[in-house]
Amino acid sequence: MQDPIVVTGLGAVTPLASGVQANWRRLMAGESGIRRNDRFDTLGWKCRIAGLVPPAGETADGFDPETAMSPQELRKTDLFIHYAMAAADEALRQAGWQPQDPGGRSRTATLIGTGVGGVPAITGATETIRTAGVRRLSPFVVPSFLPNLAAGQVSIRYGFHGPSGAPVTACAASAQAIGDAMRLIRSGEADIALCGGAEACVDPVAIGGFTAARALSFGFNEDPAGASRPFDAAHDGFVLSEGAAMLVIERLSHAQVRGATPLAVVSGYGTTTDAHHVTAGWEDGREAARAMEMALAMAGLAPGEIGYVNAHATSTPVGDAAELQALTRVFGADGGGVPVSSTKSATGHMLGAAGAIEAVFSVLALRDQRLPAGLNIDTPMEAAAGFDLVRGQARAAEVNHVLSNAFGFGGVNAALIFSRPASLSPHR
Repeated sequence: MQDPIVVTGLGAVTPLASGVQANWRRLMAGESGIRRNDRFDTLGWKCRIAGLVPPAGETADGFDPETAMSPQELRKTDLFIHYAMAAADEALRQAGWQPQDPGGRSRTATLIGTGVGGVPAITGATETIRTAGVRRLSPFVVPSFLPNLAAGQVSIRYGFHGPSGAPVTACAASAQAIGDAMRLIRSGEADIALCGGAEACVDPVAIGGFTAARALSFGFNEDPAGASRPFDAAHDGFVLSEGAAMLVIERLSHAQVRGATPLAVVSGYGTTTDAHHVTAGWEDGREAARAMEMALAMAGLAPGEIGYVNAHATSTPVGDAAELQALTRVFGADGGGVPVSSTKSATGHMLGAAGAIEAVFSVLALRDQRLPAGLNIDTPMEAAAGFDLVRGQARAAEVNHVLSNAFGFGGVNAALIFSRPASLSPHR
């Protein structure tokens, strides 16, 4: 029998809060992390809202960067690395994994995906050249924005000498990081991995670019909390957000030897490519569905055994409709009655970190047997008629397996399945 791969640590920094438990508490309470964008002057901009990580002092669970890195380190690195370091520290602490021996360090992989890396550092460097000249650039500017430097900085901090990687596959990046980490462990190249994603691109270039692409929500500037509304008839685009989320995963036997507590099993993973369009998937969801089917096959599960789907749904009319078609292909008419919601309704779209935070929420749904509600589903879109949308408030449910989807520009599809540890599940 194959040695299962289990989750033993979680970390999160999001627009809801800093810290996994604070995030989960606010999500279960139906709160939103979307607010007016004060990161830069948005006067005259079509989109004036964003999902911003709350700073320490603003809320009880705000983010204090100096708990993650020293002031000197902070000056040399971009914001996405700050978030990554904080989430990594939390996950590793929960897992109890900070090995001092060469063997443990050499068998630890670090895979942290991102959609765009350090955009603020890049745009800041461009402005420095324009206003002060190229000689004023910091020698740290390039390593501050390179996409793989979240994984690089974390591995340097903890001395992890195993494989390191940084999938840069748009909004599927961190889901693929988890899947890649799973494969490394299965192949025997690592015993344990820190994996997830980080993003911090609430920046004029990113906001302006997504605005030009007509991808962002423009109609809820006066009601930020109502802007992210996956599967609702009034959805008009996604809300750009930031943050990081990390998981520690390892072979069950490895966890048992060191006395770590399994939180969930990473039981299935599938990834495909649409090869269709740069920004839109197939309308019928064919390749997204195939990724889910691959994950089900790896997990050895029938569709009817999935108790909850944390959908990728970003709140764009085209994307939400395509995912519903994909779910219908996999589960049958109207999604076969499986409960569905998208936690992006609370966090906004964290791009390359989205898959990881939704993986964290999936594990917590299994732990607490509670399904997060989709916010702002006042009138379900026509294509969602008949689907069991979890809305209004969180729902208690017996759930043994959760499917979490992540789809990205370029046609990348990734699906992960998390299951309750066997000792907790009477059905498997």
